This record gives sequence, C-alpha cells and structure tokens, in this order.
Amino acid sequence: MNMPFSPSLPLPGDADRVATALAANGGIPAVPPAEFPHFLRAVQGLDLMPLVHLAEAAGPGDAALLYDLWLSANGAAPAACAAWFNLGVLRMRLGDPGSAITAYRKALALKPDLAEAAVNLGTALEAAGDAEAALAAWRAALPAPALRQILHNQLGRVLETQGRIGPAAVELRASLLITPEQPDVQQHLIHARQRMTAWPAEVLAVPGLTDAAAARNCGPLAALALFDDPLEQAAAAALWIARKVPLPGGPLAPSGGYRHDRIRIGYLSTDFCRHAMSFLIAELLERHDRSRFQVWGYDASPEDGSDIRARVLAALDRHVPIHGLTDAEAAARIRADEIDILIDLNGLTKGARLEILRWKPAPMQATYLGYIGPVPLPELDYILCDAVTIPPKEEAAYHPRPLRIEGCYQANDSTPPALPAVSRVAEGLPEGAFVFTCVSHHYKLTPAMWDSWCRIVAAVPDSVLWLIDDNPESRTTLAARWAEAGLAPERLVFAPRVDPDRYRARLALADLFLDTSPYNAGTIASDALRMGLPLVTLQGRAFSARMASSLLAAVGLPEGIATSPADYESRAVRIATDPALHARLKAHLAGGAWSRTLGDSAGFARRFEAALERGLAGLQPVQPG
Repeated sequence: MNMPFSPSLPLPGDADRVATALAANGGIPAVPPAEFPHFLRAVQGLDLMPLVHLAEAAGPGDAALLYDLWLSANGAAPAACAAWFNLGVLRMRLGDPGSAITAYRKALALKPDLAEAAVNLGTALEAAGDAEAALAAWRAALPAPALRQILHNQLGRVLETQGRIGPAAVELRASLLITPEQPDVQQHLIHARQRMTAWPAEVLAVPGLTDAAAARNCGPLAALALFDDPLEQAAAAALWIARKVPLPGGPLAPSGGYRHDRIRIGYLSTDFCRHAMSFLIAELLERHDRSRFQVWGYDASPEDGSDIRARVLAALDRHVPIHGLTDAEAAARIRADEIDILIDLNGLTKGARLEILRWKPAPMQATYLGYIGPVPLPELDYILCDAVTIPPKEEAAYHPRPLRIEGCYQANDSTPPALPAVSRVAEGLPEGAFVFTCVSHHYKLTPAMWDSWCRIVAAVPDSVLWLIDDNPESRTTLAARWAEAGLAPERLVFAPRVDPDRYRARLALADLFLDTSPYNAGTIASDALRMGLPLVTLQGRAFSARMASSLLAAVGLPEGIATSPADYESRAVRIATDPALHARLKAHLAGGAWSRTLGDSAGFARRFEAALERGLAGLQPVQPG
C-alpha cells in the first residue's frame, strides 16, 4: 500500500492496465501527487462493469476507494445507482455505517424503487443507533414479497426490542401472511400476543397455518404459560432446540470422570448481573462447603456494575469470563479445568449458550433455576427439582431426568432487604379495601385465570385487584375485559415497575397474592411470602405449575394450594372474607416461617450439595486411576 505507483500510467478507460497496476503494487498505492491525476482519470473513465470487476478483485478498503474515485465524476449518472449501492455494502463491511447511510441514500435518489438499498439503509441506520430512522426506511420500501417479508421481520424485531409489542405483532403477522412457514416468526408473534393478553395467543389468523401448528412452534418460554403438560412443553422445546442448537461433536469430558480431592462445580450463566437468578443464588454460592467443593463461574453476563454482580463474582473461587470465547472455546476451557459438575443456570431462556452443553465438557451436567421446564438436550444429565415440583408419577415425562433436592428446590438469599417506606395512599390504593395482587408478567396470564380473578373480586365487596403495569397493550385489553365482567374501573389498579427493594416493600401493602397457572410465580412468590403476604396458587401438572405449591408447602401454608379452578376461587374468596383465617395466615408468616424454611440458606446449601453428590454417584463410576 505504501509502494510508489508505476511510472507506466494506464490511459483513461483502460481497465486491464488499471488492474495490472493494482496487482503490481499490492492494492491502490500511495500515488505521487504529480501522477495521481492520471490514475484518477483512468479510474473515472472506466465503464461500470469493468469497475465492478476490479472492485470485486480488490480488498474492501481498496474497492471502496475505487468506487469513491469513480463516483466523484460519475455519481449523478443513472448507472451510478449500482456503484452507490456497492459502496454502501463495502462501507458497512468496513464498520462505517455513517458513510454507508450516505451511499444508500444516493442510490435511492437515483432509483427510489431499489428495495435492497432501502433494506440495507435501515440496517445501517440501526447500526448507527437511529432505530426510528431505520424503521422509517424499512417502511418506505416497496419490495417484492420475499424482500417485503424480510422488512416485516426486521421491523418486528426492532419494535419488539423497543418494547412496542403491538406494532411488532402487526409486522410479524404481516410476514406470516406472505410465508406462513416461519417457526421463529410464529414463536415471537405468539409470545407477543401473550404479553398483550391477546387471547388465545396461538390463534394467529394466518391462512394456511393451523392454530395447533402455530402452538407447536410457540417456543420454550411461551410453552410454560400455554401448556400444563410437560410432554407438550418438551415437544415445543425440542423443536426450538432442533432449529437453534446444532450438535457440534462432543463429548469432551471423559466418561469415567475425574479424581479430585474436592468436587469442582462450574456454574454457567449469562445472568450474573442484576437479574432475578443472581438474587436467588448469591448466598448459595457463598455457602458452598469449601472443604468438599470448589466453585467456578463461567460468565457470559453483561458488566452492569451492580452490587449483586459484584457479590456473585466475589463468591466464586474461580471466575472465568467467556464473553469473548466461542461456544467451542468455552467448552474446551471447561474441559481443561476438569469441572466435575456443570450447572447451567439459563436453560432455554434468553442468552443461553446451549451449544457449550452440547460439547459435553463435564461428566455431569444439570440445568437449574433459569428455566422451569423440560430441557431435552441429550447432553444434560439432570434437571434439579424437588418432590413437589416433579413428583415421581411425572418423572417419565421429563428429560433430563429429575434430580431432587430435599425440601424446596428454590435457592434464596437470607440477607434482609433494605426496604423503603411505602403506603397505600402513595401507591394509589384505597386504605380500607381488601387488596388482591399479582405482580407477575402478563404473559403468564390466561383467559381462564383472568375470568377466575374477575369472579373472585366480584365476590369480595370493597376489594381491588392490583397488577403490574406491564405494557400499554395488555393494560388496555385487561381494562376492557374488566369492564365486560361488570366490575368498576377503580377496582383495577396498575402499579409501575420499581427497583427490587421498593417492589418487595410494596408487596406488604397487599392482602392476598393471586398466583398464575400453569406458569406460577417463582421468585416473586417467595418474595411475597417473605414479606408476609399469603398466596393462593392453582397446582397443575407441570413443574412450572407446581413452583408455588412447593414454596407454600415449605413455609407450612397448605391452605394456599388449590387443585382445581373452582377450588382456587373458593380458597381465595374464603381467605378474603374470613378475617380470622386471613389473620392466622398473616400471623404464621409474621412468625418467621420464611426465615426458618426458604430463608435457611445454610441448610439449603447442604441439601443442594447432597443432591449433587447423589447425582454424581448415579453416573458412571470413576475408573481406577
């Protein structure tokens, strides 16, 4: 690149001699000032196709410079549209979205119906951080159906990321109307409809796509709220895994395991940050018995600077950041560290790096806490649970096989939260009302559960239902359904999202937590009980429909466990209308029930470790050394 240009300059329009000069000098040279005008005229005199061929043979930087030189003289010519487009592609490849935006706009000025340029312009604008302009660029395009489908998908993705669920759902459905057979789009649309409480969520009204076929592609998270059958949940998860997680070619770990003085536990997560999982697991990491265990953390989490992230990392004996490693490289590192037990804390949730597990880098691999349902990866040995969440009669419906922790499956943090002062008046709640609440995400709601809630509130005079304000679409829809049930609008109260400490403090203002089913509250249910708030749950068949039952059984409140919708409604109404019963439940929780049971982190750590040791012993025994 720094060699002087050959004295034998090409004549304008002589593409062969331009190419020869380029090849002889290893690319576009630093041309001496006296000679550069000749080279410039030679490039500018090329016809478009010779220019394109020369650019294709050059590296991205040299090709971009060729186009720049040519366009400086020919940029307004009708044929320049293709050159501007190609220059935009090159500028994006070189990491310069600003210049790419200029190039794509020049191309569109010459040919407004060039849909490819509109699509790429939107991508460049998004890369430059201007999502609104990207959306406008994509909407302005009028491409053929195949490209229009891409545009709808791009629009849907960005809108969903922005939290604009309703507009995202419109775009995703428009894409399916062009090509129904898009499992990923079906998945995102169903979950968007769950979040908006657009029921039934799996009814997409797309010709050629049956409701049953769409439901099968709902994805792992939506499946927990859509099905109460672990086999149906597993089928949805298996389809998703088949699309997303290839088999890379393990196993890496020796079948006979290792011989270590202390068992090496590796925790794999993308949520070692301000995430519910970290709040639950921090004390377990701190309380592992270091005389018997070493604790490693394989961390692909965002560096959010939070106190909880700092606490989690401090609790690890070895912290191994894997942000910059491929899945294969991370798996090789875990194998090199000779981890005995690898515990995946993501499961099938956002950000999961399941391909690491597919390499089988540890002799024993288990999934825990992040995803409360089947994770049908052949390389997983266990799903950590308890006798309530997966009773023996349901064991055959699960893969991986259940490994039960004695007592409740859920880790908790006994550290007292710093609770701010809160009041009903400040939160917009009537002082004398009986307050039913649920602060779970609205995607966990179902039409049957909503109808039960309406009947419960209707049966309890001077009661209100206090919900989280999850998104504008669900708020509007639920308010309309509330009115259809004949309930006064002031009896439905929405609360904004707040920081974790205030959220916990607010729970104590309510009188009874109404759980969702078949996807129960987990962390939130534990928080409610900790704050002295009784809870009623509808126990189902799947793990996700039995989480709250496990928590209630642990704290000694079986009165909150219902086994049918009618039983659920009856129990909720009875607790709300029987002051003595309500007072007894509150007193039980106020007497330290949570601290003695779910909050006994030291005891939980011992039970958790015992389960891991049983699981390790249940695999192929270590070969003689």
